[in-house]
Amino acid sequence: MFVTYKLSDKSFFKLQKKGLSEAALNDLAELKNKVFKNPETFLNRVSKLPQAEEILKKEDDLLKITKGFLRLDYVIPNRTIREWVEALIFAVVVATVVRTYLFAPFQIPSGSMLPTIQIGDHIFASMYTYGSPVPFTDIKLFEKPVRRGDIIIFPYPRDPSIDYIKRAVGLPGETLEILNDKVFINGELLDEPYAYFEPNEKKSRQSQGLLSSSPVSNFGPVAIPDGKIFAMGDNRYNSADSRYWGFVEMGTIFGKGQIIYWSHDPRQSLVSGYQFGRIFDFLK
Repeated sequence: MFVTYKLSDKSFFKLQKKGLSEAALNDLAELKNKVFKNPETFLNRVSKLPQAEEILKKEDDLLKITKGFLRLDYVIPNRTIREWVEALIFAVVVATVVRTYLFAPFQIPSGSMLPTIQIGDHIFASMYTYGSPVPFTDIKLFEKPVRRGDIIIFPYPRDPSIDYIKRAVGLPGETLEILNDKVFINGELLDEPYAYFEPNEKKSRQSQGLLSSSPVSNFGPVAIPDGKIFAMGDNRYNSADSRYWGFVEMGTIFGKGQIIYWSHDPRQSLVSGYQFGRIFDFLK
C-alpha cells in the first residue's frame, strides 16, 4: 500500500499533546505539509533540525501521527488539480455507498412489466429492503423476506451479468398453478390487479386454442422449494420468467423497485417520447 509521511495542522496538535516543547514544534513547522515517501527520508530531515534530539525521543509517536496512505499530494503536487481529484473521488465513494446500500438506478429496456413499468422508464430501487449486504460476503444484515406482489430485482439465473426485474408471485413452500391465465396459490385464486393480457394477443390465443394448451397460460401445478421465489412479469404474454427458466433464489434478490424518476421511450426521437406524467410515480 502506498504510504507517505506529512506534518499537518492536526499533527502539530497531537504532538503537542504528546509533550513536545514549543521550540520543537516551531522547528517542525519548517517541514509542514511536505510529503516524504518513506520514514527514513523523513527522519533524516528531522535529524537536521536544532531540536532534533528532543523530537527523535518521540520517534514512534512522530511516525504514527504523520503516517498516511494513498496521499494525493505526493502524486499530484498542484493543489487545485488535487482538490478537484479529491472531490471526484469523494463523489464516487458516496455514489457507490448510496448505490450499494440505499438506492440504485435502473433503466427498463423491455415491455415485460407493462403497463406497470414501461419501456424507457428509469426507476430507483431500494437496496436495503431485503437486508444490508456485508461487503465481499454473501451475508445480509437485518434480512427481511420477500412479499407477494413485490417488484424484485435479481440476476438473471441463466446469465447473472444481466439484471432482471419481475414481480414476486409465488412464495417458498406454496403450490402454484396457472389455469387459463389465472394464477392459483394452494388452490386459491390469486387476485392480480397488476396482471396485463394484451387484448389482441388474447384474442389470437383464444382463436388458436392456446389458452388451454400453452404453458404461458397453463402451468403446473408446481411446488415452490424453500428459499425460492416464482417470479412473473406483469405483461403475461410477453415475459420471460419463472414459467420458462425456473425459480429465483431468494438470496440473490438485491433490490425492490420503488419509484419512476424519468421516462423516455428509446424508440422515439430526442425531442419526443417523454412521459412526464410518469415521473415520481410509485411502483405498485
